[in-house]
Amino acid sequence: MARIGILGGSFNPLHLGHLLMGRSAAEAFNLDKVLLVPCAVSPFKQGATDLAPGADRLEMVRLSTEGDVLFEPSAIDLARGGVSYALDTVREVRALYAGDRVFFIMGMDSLRELRNWHRVMEMLELCDVITVARPGVDAPVGAGELDFPKDVRERLTGGVVKGRLFDVSSSEIRRRIAEGRTIRYLVPLAVEAYIASNGLYGCDMENGRD
Repeated sequence: MARIGILGGSFNPLHLGHLLMGRSAAEAFNLDKVLLVPCAVSPFKQGATDLAPGADRLEMVRLSTEGDVLFEPSAIDLARGGVSYALDTVREVRALYAGDRVFFIMGMDSLRELRNWHRVMEMLELCDVITVARPGVDAPVGAGELDFPKDVRERLTGGVVKGRLFDVSSSEIRRRIAEGRTIRYLVPLAVEAYIASNGLYGCDMENGRD
C-alpha cells in the first residue's frame, strides 16, 4: 500500500514554501508521493481577478518539480473545472490510487478553518490530514479549539508536524512582480524564468523585469 499525499492550492504562483511544506509532510509521514494539485477555482477566492490561467500554473508546478521523484503535478482539479472542493479532489485521488492510503496536506491556518469547509466530515472519512506548522509563526491548535467530535479532533491534532520557516506568500510574490522587484530565491529559478517569458502578473517581458 502506497502513501499518497495531496497538496492543493491556487499555486499562483507556486513558491519554495509550498515545496518545503510538501517535503516536511512527506518526511514526517513517510509519503511515497505528493501530488501538487492547482485548483480550477478556489472556494475561498471565487471571483479573484489575478489568477493566472490554469495551464500556466500547472506548468510552473511541473518546472519546479522536474526530476524530483517525490512530487507529481496533477491536473485533476483543472480538468474537472468549477470550484475545486477538497472532497472532490480526495475522491478522485482515491479512485486513481485505489487501495492506497491518502493524506491531505494543509497549513495551520487551514486547520483552524477546517470546520467551515464544504462537506468536511465526508472528506475526513476518506483521508488522513497532515497539518504543517511553521515554527515561530503558527500558534499550535489544541484539540479543544476544533469543532469536531473527540475522535476527529484527536486525529487532526495528531497529524500536526513541524515544517520549515519560509515567510513568503503567492500574493507577496505577485505584488513584488507588479512593483518591478525581484522574486529571486522566493520561487524556483524555472518559475522565475517562466513568469518573465510569459509576462505573468504584470511582468514586463521587454525589459526582463522580474
